[in-house]
Amino acid sequence: MARTTPHDHPRTADRTTDRPADRPAHRADDPPLYWRIALELLGELRDGSIPPGERLPGERHLADHYGVSRETVRQALEVLRRDGLVATDRRGSHAALPGPPVEHLSSLAFPVGARRPADPRAVDRATVAWETPPPEHAEALGLAPHRPTLVHRYESAGADGRSRRTAMTSFSAVVLAEVEELGRYRDRADGTSSAQLRRAYDWMRRAGLALHHRDTITRVPDAPSVRVTRLVQDQYARPLEITDLVVDAQQEALVYEFTLPAAV
Repeated sequence: MARTTPHDHPRTADRTTDRPADRPAHRADDPPLYWRIALELLGELRDGSIPPGERLPGERHLADHYGVSRETVRQALEVLRRDGLVATDRRGSHAALPGPPVEHLSSLAFPVGARRPADPRAVDRATVAWETPPPEHAEALGLAPHRPTLVHRYESAGADGRSRRTAMTSFSAVVLAEVEELGRYRDRADGTSSAQLRRAYDWMRRAGLALHHRDTITRVPDAPSVRVTRLVQDQYARPLEITDLVVDAQQEALVYEFTLPAAV
């Protein structure tokens, strides 16, 4: 999340006077710390850093992000909650500003090579399993031999069965512990249920993880295919996931995109 600095100094507001629907009512001339944090968080809600309907990071991540205590974060969220700017349910707190829910995909799509935008003529299948990853994946992720983890498999082919691509991803213990959306899949990772994790990289960023990825492209011996191996690490060089993608090199080009965040 990008830090924002409020430009309007809060002032005493009468509940009966008109004020913008997306600004919390203020009740003190000298704003306490939690109020200043509420204004900073509101800035991120308003500029789209946390879009409508998106789940907010947990209290611990917010406290680290703003350099305050979790109690201060709770008070700031309560300010926004009272004014209908943040809603809380069994999934946690999420942005409630007016606007459409988030439907766009990150330019860094998961898994690497996933068809985007989705081709209605293509046949896609994705599943997750809780199993021992390949030895090379375990080594890259720092997992002990034979230790199981969440493994994602992706298959895609054109309607005619050509332009085939397959991907296998193994997740680290770090990312499963820190990214709630991914951790939930452990209990339903039976290897058969559909599991489209297209927003996995967005979930990682929402959890406060910066993503650094390295892609290695090699030829597959004795086959007209190429293999792309992507290793993703966070800002502390901790491995988050590793993906092996195999693409039919005779049928299509592999296109990479990247997006740089705007300067703030």
